[in-house]
Amino acid sequence: MTEQHDSNRPHQPGTHRRRRVGVLVGAPTALALAVGLAYGGSFGLFGADAPDRASAAEAPKWAADTADGFASVNALGQKGTYGGRDGKTVTVKTLADLEKYATASEPYVIVVAGTIAMDPKGKEIKVASDKTIVGSGTAGHIVGGGFFLGQGVHNVIIRNLTIRDAYMGTWNDKEHDFDAIQMDGAHHVWIDHNDLRNMADGLIDSRKDTTYLTVSWNKLSHDNKAFGIGWTENTTADLTIHHNWIRETEQRNPSTDNVAHAHLYNNYLQDDAGTDITSSYGNYARGNTRMVLENSYFQGVNNPVTKDATAALVQRGNVFSGTSGRNESGGTAFDPKTYYSYTLDKAADVPALLKSGAGPRTSLGTTTTASAEAATTLTVAKDGSGQYATVQKAVDAVPAGNASRVLIQVKPGTYRETVKVPANKPHVTIQGTGGSRKDTVIVEGHAAGMQKPDGSGTYGTSGSATVAVEADDFQARNLTISNDFDEKANQSLSGHQAVALRTAADKVFLDGIIVSGDQDTLLLDSAAKGAVGRVYVRKSYVVGNTDFVFGRATAVLDQSVLTLKKRWDGTSQGYVTAPSTVAGGKGFLIANSVVNGDVSARSFYLGRPWHAGGDATLDPQTIVRNTELSVAIKAAPWTDMGGFSWKDDRFAEHANTGAGSGSSSSDRPQLTAQQAAGYEVADWLGGWTPSAS
Repeated sequence: MTEQHDSNRPHQPGTHRRRRVGVLVGAPTALALAVGLAYGGSFGLFGADAPDRASAAEAPKWAADTADGFASVNALGQKGTYGGRDGKTVTVKTLADLEKYATASEPYVIVVAGTIAMDPKGKEIKVASDKTIVGSGTAGHIVGGGFFLGQGVHNVIIRNLTIRDAYMGTWNDKEHDFDAIQMDGAHHVWIDHNDLRNMADGLIDSRKDTTYLTVSWNKLSHDNKAFGIGWTENTTADLTIHHNWIRETEQRNPSTDNVAHAHLYNNYLQDDAGTDITSSYGNYARGNTRMVLENSYFQGVNNPVTKDATAALVQRGNVFSGTSGRNESGGTAFDPKTYYSYTLDKAADVPALLKSGAGPRTSLGTTTTASAEAATTLTVAKDGSGQYATVQKAVDAVPAGNASRVLIQVKPGTYRETVKVPANKPHVTIQGTGGSRKDTVIVEGHAAGMQKPDGSGTYGTSGSATVAVEADDFQARNLTISNDFDEKANQSLSGHQAVALRTAADKVFLDGIIVSGDQDTLLLDSAAKGAVGRVYVRKSYVVGNTDFVFGRATAVLDQSVLTLKKRWDGTSQGYVTAPSTVAGGKGFLIANSVVNGDVSARSFYLGRPWHAGGDATLDPQTIVRNTELSVAIKAAPWTDMGGFSWKDDRFAEHANTGAGSGSSSSDRPQLTAQQAAGYEVADWLGGWTPSAS
């Protein structure tokens, strides 16, 4: 493509108690914003045209997802947890249909595509074995009741649902046992990516030797009792609890009684001061429990970690911020890796990770297509165990003009190389195979002002990219793409722009990745000035300091973390976005995300207008909405660039939260609710619904 970014522009310095009688019925702000946007059915699994009655549907690709943790262990005659994968897929919008399929003897994948009110209030549907019950996008709500899994029920998945509002007006309710999910003697259950809140009793009860249970990536909030485990004298249960955001709950966070192996990691327990709910305790190992507690984050919680004298509790790598009271450990527990593999996120990253990633997602995927089914798979491994030793060699092997998906699976390792996916090789997915996006790293250290090895000149900004994507329908997943150019060691060099990832194509899906650099980390472009270039970035990290998201693409950064980084000399100064949007086009939309970093207060702008090459016809645009902004963001978050005023272009916010947010002013334009209705993810993507393939 023509060099668009000016490589010569200046380098920028870049006891159980309750405070009030009333209860908060709604979700916390960040949670409500994530769930309440109007993507729902239209951006979910089956779209707005899904029928009102239950209907058969082709099995979606995510129906093949299986659990991790103890729910993945083969035991009791059950090989892992895969739910209704082997049965039909049905879409339901009524209580009658939901109960019909959930209680059936046959396996089913049951997609909840609307709000279903339980009648009578407090009703718990008795789920039978071999079921997947999942919400369609964020549209699946169960109101006033929940689910019950009885003795012997097994192989059940409950995902992507909001289960809420069975509260009967009594805080510590002893009369109404209305749980969101209760299990009595069940096994092999996976509870994942749900939003559970405001019930009459507990949010989750795992009772009477329920075992081989994994509870992951859920939001549990605004309830007296979050998660109770026990109701037995036996010590036989095995369970994994990871990546859950437990917020504003008084007790059972969780309370874990007589559990043989309790593995808790990367959870976020939060008790905000000044609210109507005060935590009594956090994680509690009771009875004969053996617990391993790793890399979790406790904020403002009273008695964050407690244990009975008979329990064993091993702590590793946890963070405690503003906590008080008991924080205990002792005894010998177990090694979770004896039972299954897992990868820990850093404890310090957990709050941002869960605020952007826990709870229902707008899309788990869509119906499996024939091209996805017929995908060719190529493997890359540094140790020679794959078909190719470098990622570029695998890309080279993709036939020009390929008509179907090619999946390039890259085994864990650090691959120091540049990768280019040319325009004549569409439908390519590059996917790391490790347990974490940090396990597979593609990295190089080129900068705009560096000379090319062949003597043909300097790289220029776009040419500095570690990975360059010029092919439509490209996807990247579960890996890190980095540019590690050393600015400090190259102060004499003119042109420090160093791109990690450049896209110049349409329908690019960046899903669960890390893009890391300093200046100009992520260049989101189009093939030409008038060409469409849509990019969807989901559940990813983007790290940098100066204009580290820039270009002319129509791009959405959704449920992601934008990490602000100090300059090479330790100073804090920078700009998040530098859009160069064409007139009449859509620029950057940052939604349902987090902007933070270890930088000074009020040191970063959200963006500035980049009129590439002095082009006055451009109309740069950045919208930041429903996003948590740290104190690092300036009170006046937009600024001018290259002689062009931001006020002449399109920069605005809507419903942001956090210490870096602010009210409407001439320096801080805010969209009205009516305006914001036209600035949503689905509007930005223009009829394209990204799906993993």
